[in-house]
Amino acid sequence: MAQQTYEFNPLSLEFQQDRYAVFKKVHTYCPIYKEPQTDRNGRVFTLWHFTTYEDVQFAFRDKRFVIQLKNALPADQLPPTPPEIRVLEDHLKQLLVLQDRPDHTRLRSLINKAFTPRLAEQLEPRIQDISRYLLQEFEPGSTIDLVRDYANQLPIFVITELMGVPVEDRYLIKKWSTQVIRSTDHKPTKEMLMNANQAMIEFQHYFRELVHDRSRNLRDDLISKLVRATYEEGHMSEDELLANCIGLVLGGHETTASMIASSIYLMIRYQEQQNLLRAQPEWMESAIEEVLRFETPLQLRHRKVGEDMEYKGHALKRGDSVTGWIAAANRDPDVFVNPDQFDITRKKNPHLAFGYAAHFCLGAPLARKEGAIALQTLFDKYAHLKLVNEQVEWMPFPSTRTLKSLNVLVY
Repeated sequence: MAQQTYEFNPLSLEFQQDRYAVFKKVHTYCPIYKEPQTDRNGRVFTLWHFTTYEDVQFAFRDKRFVIQLKNALPADQLPPTPPEIRVLEDHLKQLLVLQDRPDHTRLRSLINKAFTPRLAEQLEPRIQDISRYLLQEFEPGSTIDLVRDYANQLPIFVITELMGVPVEDRYLIKKWSTQVIRSTDHKPTKEMLMNANQAMIEFQHYFRELVHDRSRNLRDDLISKLVRATYEEGHMSEDELLANCIGLVLGGHETTASMIASSIYLMIRYQEQQNLLRAQPEWMESAIEEVLRFETPLQLRHRKVGEDMEYKGHALKRGDSVTGWIAAANRDPDVFVNPDQFDITRKKNPHLAFGYAAHFCLGAPLARKEGAIALQTLFDKYAHLKLVNEQVEWMPFPSTRTLKSLNVLVY
């Protein structure tokens, strides 16, 4: 096995300034990067960073990798949960996206009954109405922060309305969601974890009241459908129901908002691509796929090694962690021709932005639909989009690709 000749640090200034340049170096010098770690019990293990398309796909597909550490190690080797973040950790362990078989299969089948693939098509007129509503006060000649006033707004409107959350509470939901998602980042700080724990306490209290209300008065919303699946079919506990109501809210807007903002930015930055899309809107679906590849909203996903194995000369031990860098895989030159070129007409684009295999994102059809409608609505209202500041600023978090703001002159 070749010795590592490059130090990969996703928390470094180098990574914050240009993560894709860092991924290039990792691909060249150490596509599987080994990082020693110690857990709360003092157990020494290895964190493996997988960065090529082949390796990330392998970690997401192979059943020897699991998501929860309890499915890799005996109970006496599991690190204790600090009391100050117990609510957060207990909740996260029940989320669909963080479940292993057979619980993942059981929960996904139940949630699928409510969150069907046809839902995106049914919601198309409402998504269009919300998109137009959000832009109605901005006449040509206005300057808009299209992150704050548009990209962040549309998905939270859609998911809260779909769930049946009162419209006046959507900003509260947004605040809690952001705090919880920050806690799942690469090596979160203690402050991030404690803020997320408090947010989760408030989140659970809020949704418990909504669930109890729907159990007495069913409506035509997603919470009611999940309540019906829980109480009538009896295959999901109330704790699981609460966790996955929250999980659908978490997954239903943060990454979609990032994708919408990135799509607008990329269309402004690459004017020739915008011109092509305006002239030939049939490229819209392909354009959204290229945005997902080029500026992947959720940049990584984690797995645990469930049993000892050797992979490409590396000894992976049970209980080790693997971080699959989706963003790096989506720029792998062995899979994507000219990976650093933004090309909405790309013919071959098997990106991993929505995950892979059993854990492919349940909300992918809805996210794609929101992205396409958001961009088309913007194009329909404004003939020209111009950045106020040529240099944009991204959030510093390694696990997500999110613009801080996007001030645009529209005319």
